[in-house]
Amino acid sequence: MIERPAARYGRQRLAVGSRRRLVAVLFVVIVAVGVALALVAYQRLGTGEVKGDLGGYRLVGDDGVEVTISVTRQDPSRPVVCIVRARSVDGAEVGRREILVPPSTAETVQVEAVVSATRPPVVGDVYGCGTEVPGYLRAP
Repeated sequence: MIERPAARYGRQRLAVGSRRRLVAVLFVVIVAVGVALALVAYQRLGTGEVKGDLGGYRLVGDDGVEVTISVTRQDPSRPVVCIVRARSVDGAEVGRREILVPPSTAETVQVEAVVSATRPPVVGDVYGCGTEVPGYLRAP
């Protein structure tokens, strides 16, 4: 291939074979990143040791909501923490509470809690549950 003066003709383009290799390498890198992201998401969201499902809620005036959740855990002998919240008509969180779910013999237990709200709530829900119980929720 003959070298052309770059100042006059601009820089040379990649040859067809080089472009194909570049496209193939980029495709492999994009697929690898996608698979890695999917694995991280599955590990963080898909294989939880504890799961909290909303069983129901009941409004308690203009300043609170009583939330009932069903907590299922792989190891019922471990305490877990769940976060329940109150939400207003625009979907904003107007109250939140952490609940300690003590060890149990049953895999699934029902727990009720009243969540105080700063504005009138219209719904109560469960934000999530986890196995890392903060020290201030543990019994002395």
